[in-house]
Amino acid sequence: MSSKRWLSPWKDSREKPVIYHCISRVVDRRFVFGDEEREYFRMFMRMQENFSGCRILSYCIMSNHFHLLLEVPPIAEEGISDAELLKRLSATSTEASVAVVAKELAQARAEGRDEWAAEIHARFTYRMHNLSEFMKTLLQRFTRWFNRTHQRSGTLWEERYKSVIVESGVAARTMAAYIDLNPVRAGMVADPADYRWSSYGEAVGGGPKGNGKKSREGLVRACMSHHGAGFEAEKWKEVSRIYRRTLGLALERKNGRAEVEKGVLRPPMNEAEALEAADNGTVLPDLKMAVMLRCRVRYFTDGAVIGSKNFVNEAFTATRERFTEKRKDGARRMKGNGKAAAGVLWTVRDLRVRV
Repeated sequence: MSSKRWLSPWKDSREKPVIYHCISRVVDRRFVFGDEEREYFRMFMRMQENFSGCRILSYCIMSNHFHLLLEVPPIAEEGISDAELLKRLSATSTEASVAVVAKELAQARAEGRDEWAAEIHARFTYRMHNLSEFMKTLLQRFTRWFNRTHQRSGTLWEERYKSVIVESGVAARTMAAYIDLNPVRAGMVADPADYRWSSYGEAVGGGPKGNGKKSREGLVRACMSHHGAGFEAEKWKEVSRIYRRTLGLALERKNGRAEVEKGVLRPPMNEAEALEAADNGTVLPDLKMAVMLRCRVRYFTDGAVIGSKNFVNEAFTATRERFTEKRKDGARRMKGNGKAAAGVLWTVRDLRVRV
C-alpha cells in the first residue's frame, strides 16, 4: 500500500463531513510542553482555526505531543466575501497588514477590477479549508515562538504529522472521547474534566477566556453531525450528557458525575441501570468499547481510515490504485486493543504489530 498521505476522496463534498484525527510528536519525544507552552499552542491553534475555516472538534495537548480532531469543510461555492476575508486575516495578521489588504480591495472594487480583487483573495484563500496548510502553518508558527522563547533553533517535531480519516457519527464521537481521555491514560488526572488543555476540560471549565464556547461547539459537532447538528453551542446541554456518559463508562464510572435532576442529586447509573435506560441505544456501543478507550489503540493513529464497514470500503474503492490487485476490499476488523470495536468500527489498514 502506498505511503502517500491519506486524504478524503470526498474532500470537496458538501454532503459528507471530512474529519481527520491528526497527531504530531516533539522530536526525540522530549517533554517540552509546560503550562505556558500548552497555552500558547492552544492560542495558535485557535488563531489558525479562525483564519482557515477548518474547525476543531476535539483536541488534547500533552507534554510531548498533541491530538486534533479536525473538520475540513470545502470553501463556499461562491467563495468568501471581502468582509469575511478581512475578518479571517485579522485572526493571524496585524491590524496594519489587514488595513493594507482592505485598501487594495476597496480600490479594486471602486475601479470595477474584479480580476484584481480575485487575485488579492487568491493570495490567502489557497491556505484555507486545507488540512496540509492548516497543520503546516500551526506547526511552523508554534516552532518559531518556541525556539525564540527557549533560545534554540532547528526542527521541533519528530516527523511529519500523522492523520486518519474519521467517519462522522459513532467513529467521530469515539475518537473525540479517545482524545479527551489521553491525560487519564497517562495518569495525569483521574477525570478528563480536570485537564485544562483538552476539548472536554475547556468545554466544562470555560477555557482561558472563561466561556469554553469553541470547545462545546466542536464536541456538539463531533457527537451529532450525522444527525445534522452544526457547531451549535446551545445543544451542549443535550450532547454533554451523551458525551459524559461515554467518558464515564470508559473510566468505569458509568455515566460520569452525579447529576442534579429537578433539584435532587442523582448518583451515576450503574451498568444495569444504564442498560435499562431509555437512551440505551447510545449506551450499548459505549459499554462495548469502554475498555478500549482506556487503552492505546494504534488503529486510531495509524489506521488511515476509521468508520463503518461501508465507509471504509467506499474510501478503498475511491483510492483503489493505492493497493495491490490481490486486495479485494478495504474494511478490516480491528485487533488487539481495538478488538472491542469489531463490527462497529473498521479500519483500512491491517496492522500486525503492537495493536
